Amino acid sequence: MNINSKDVEQIVKQVLQEMKGASAAPKAASTGIPAKSRVAMLTALEHYEIKEFPIPELGDDDILVKVEGCGVCGTDAHEFKRDPFGLIPVVLGHEGTGEIVKMGKNVKKDSAGKPLNIGDKVVTCMIFSDDPDITMFDLNKQNVGAADVYGLLPDDDIHLNGWFADYMVIRGGSTVFNVSDLGLDERILIEPCAVLIHAVERAKTTGILRFNSRVVVQGCGPIGLICIAILRTMGIENIVAVDGEEKRLNFAKEMGATASVNFKNYKGAEELAGGVKDAFGGYLADFAFQCTGSPVAHANIYKFIRKGGGLCELGFFINGGDATINPHFDICSKEITTVGSWVYTLRDYATTFDFLKRAKGIGLPLEKLITHKFPLSQINEAHVTNLKMEGLKIAIINE
Repeated sequence: MNINSKDVEQIVKQVLQEMKGASAAPKAASTGIPAKSRVAMLTALEHYEIKEFPIPELGDDDILVKVEGCGVCGTDAHEFKRDPFGLIPVVLGHEGTGEIVKMGKNVKKDSAGKPLNIGDKVVTCMIFSDDPDITMFDLNKQNVGAADVYGLLPDDDIHLNGWFADYMVIRGGSTVFNVSDLGLDERILIEPCAVLIHAVERAKTTGILRFNSRVVVQGCGPIGLICIAILRTMGIENIVAVDGEEKRLNFAKEMGATASVNFKNYKGAEELAGGVKDAFGGYLADFAFQCTGSPVAHANIYKFIRKGGGLCELGFFINGGDATINPHFDICSKEITTVGSWVYTLRDYATTFDFLKRAKGIGLPLEKLITHKFPLSQINEAHVTNLKMEGLKIAIINE
């Protein structure tokens, strides 16, 4: 058979075209994106159901994320027990992170201007409201408490609204950050750490919190422990932790506390204040962080603080009840400067990434905060474990 150069050229073109077509089909299939996604939907008090919903077509500004993990927050516990926000049925989970598997054509950068690509690891902060004051570099530093947050959204026709799921849809207008340079455990801790970054920034506005300050942190759950770690990364050396559980107090020292006080060993607030004073070598605290959400603890903490000292209250994320204090003795005569702190700003969120790297750099074992990991199918068990306070941070991890 005689084959001229034209025939060879035609055969080569045909083979190349067939190869291109053959490689295109496996590429589309290799994305591995299923038609449906599981979600853990809270359908009644203390009861999640695993449901499946179709993964929708993405809009030009949307992102589809394959969820890798999500922490269980105190807010999730409140919803699980009482549904204070009236969200049931709802897909919860707002301490989540995952990998971008699909993006709309308009998605190019994250909220800090960092490029976004398929395969990048991301977290979300909030969905923009119509409030023009909530911006990345808002000098007024307004917190995002009034904005919408994934994992606290009412159910809708998309359903993939929270991180307790296999996949989540990040809609256009949301804040999203590329955190591919952080490990999974660090990424799961970003949201709670941002709460404490904000609290410390609020504390700094008093002008009282300095390198040589004596600082007391009351409450050594995840929030208090992260608070201690942040103070330590700032160079503050003299930190006293107050709690009623020795295991948590021991961990507080790993996070950077120099001394601890177990309130169960003291009778009454005055005696407890004496224990704090002794832990500081005969001095009261220059500054205090109240992280418990207990009205009794709030009433006690004023007695730990010196005249002219400062206090940051961040334990009351929801209404925890009234605290009884004596305004004259607790505030006026001591001239205590008090600030409240609630959630965070976008700027605090970005600052958190640097904090996590700094904490790792000086050897603080933040990853040990995550004491229990459960698959999505065991989310009810995870919440029960959290309510029993059998660990510190509980996380849902997808395979």
